[in-house]
Amino acid sequence: MNMNRVYSERHIPVLLNEVVEWLIWKEDGVYVDCTVGEGGHTQAIAERIGNSGGRVIGIDVDSEVLEIAERNLKAYPNVQLFKFSYVELPVLLSLLQVHKVDGLLVDLGVSTYQLKAEGRGFSFNQDEPLDMRMNIESDITAYQVINTYPERQLADIIYNYGEEPFSRRIARSIVENRPIQTTKELVEVIKKAIPYKEVHNRKRHFATKTFQAIRIEVNKELENITNFLSLAPEYLSPGGRIAVISFHSLEDRLVKHTFRNDERLRQLGDFIVPSLEEISENPRSRSAKLRIAERI
Repeated sequence: MNMNRVYSERHIPVLLNEVVEWLIWKEDGVYVDCTVGEGGHTQAIAERIGNSGGRVIGIDVDSEVLEIAERNLKAYPNVQLFKFSYVELPVLLSLLQVHKVDGLLVDLGVSTYQLKAEGRGFSFNQDEPLDMRMNIESDITAYQVINTYPERQLADIIYNYGEEPFSRRIARSIVENRPIQTTKELVEVIKKAIPYKEVHNRKRHFATKTFQAIRIEVNKELENITNFLSLAPEYLSPGGRIAVISFHSLEDRLVKHTFRNDERLRQLGDFIVPSLEEISENPRSRSAKLRIAERI
């Protein structure tokens, strides 16, 4: 981890009890947390399977947050952690000589560390370099997207990935104000591009949709989840379960479509959302949806 980063919070795992209740159907099974983050879900899964002979494989593409998880999970001998992207799951399972697993969990949210740790550039609430990489070794950053993409491509990204109705105006404003160095500068450019009433009347911050879109582009998030959903069922044992937590309609649509249409899977129940109690304790959970499917 970059020890110079300031970070004093702890990520609160979303829908924790529901994930454990639906995912763990066989206590001596093999479970993979494909997005470990700081280890909250992984810890709960490890505690649930206990000393039954089961194991938890945890992976994350973010090496900095994985170091936090290693510290948080060092007391759990049934957990192994690896730096891998969830789309690289086949490679990792092959290396570990694991042919089938009994459960897969993917939490598609941005971690608190990524939002709050100094210098990661995910948040419009802090003035930081435009980065937004989940994998800090990755080549492409938000700076490159903002400062090198053609106006038309930027507009399409902001519209398609952020569902931002003023995408064309924002893209034009970005191009006219280049180079844009920091998150704060980008927020000001967005503010200039959209109508005054939109700035002040939206339920969420007016830059939310644009920042979401840029982050999705930098990390190829929709491409990755599509690839993962197509390959994941092959690695589930019969009766094995896949649980996906999504935070916006673009992700949820992909998950819903796969769970309904992939002949290898059967969706279990409808989607699950956080309780009012959980939302009051952790407001960031308010848009989360959990879907679970079972390998036929």
